[in-house]
Amino acid sequence: MSRVAAIQMISGADVQANLDAAAVLIAEAAQQGAELVLLPECFAAFGNRSLQEIAAAEWAGSGPIRPFLAAQARQHGLWLVGGSIPLPATAGGKAMACCLVVDDQGREVARYDKLHLFDVEVADNQRSYRESRDYGYGDRVVCVDTPVGRLGLTICYDVRFAELYLALRNQGAELIVVPSAFTAVTGAAHWEVLLRARAIESQCYILAANQGGTHANGRETWGHSCLIDPWGEIKACLPQGEGVVCGEMDSQLLKNTRARMPVQEHRRFMPVEQILPAKEQ
Repeated sequence: MSRVAAIQMISGADVQANLDAAAVLIAEAAQQGAELVLLPECFAAFGNRSLQEIAAAEWAGSGPIRPFLAAQARQHGLWLVGGSIPLPATAGGKAMACCLVVDDQGREVARYDKLHLFDVEVADNQRSYRESRDYGYGDRVVCVDTPVGRLGLTICYDVRFAELYLALRNQGAELIVVPSAFTAVTGAAHWEVLLRARAIESQCYILAANQGGTHANGRETWGHSCLIDPWGEIKACLPQGEGVVCGEMDSQLLKNTRARMPVQEHRRFMPVEQILPAKEQ
């Protein structure tokens, strides 16, 4: 049995205030025995219009976010999955929506850049979302070994693309994380059903950390951060507000689920990892 946690926040534009709030929740997760902790999408800069400046500073090593992740992981002796932060792929490049995995020694051991960007119309007070104006597209599927199992990385809108989750399963994923800032409208309609479907079809644990409330810029996010097992059962959930969702991963349950219904052996279509090159770490 391994213990994992998802942190739910209501982040704003002030980076330091967000980091201070995250530190309190990471400490709470550590107190609950979490070995791996997941932060939500945009945990450090939600609605901040200085994304390129933040990204450049983080690349140069002068920003506060990456040192914060390293220090928190070391302090609490746990693995920390950094939701998403703006970070270019190359010096001077466009910001990517980047998820960093930091081990318990504070070392960055994996990086995933969001593959699918949220360019959609939503019937809420913002109406139109165009992530591609701010971020570049990722181009790699990323899995990494951790103490709680082999970890697959996705971010928010990725959850609508089943082929990514099957590619992660093909790379050996046992736990897939979904740091998110799902809107209240799309969350009410699709959040739970999408997460449970991804767990069932990949036969992986799904750990989803969402933003969860009304933000200073007026945007409303759905919350309902959760842990879902490979049978699609929700093991823990926090509907709204800031807090920690903590639960256990049962490796024997995962093995039994896969053995009794060996869907991976029954697939008859193209191996989905051929869609994008793998980036093993």
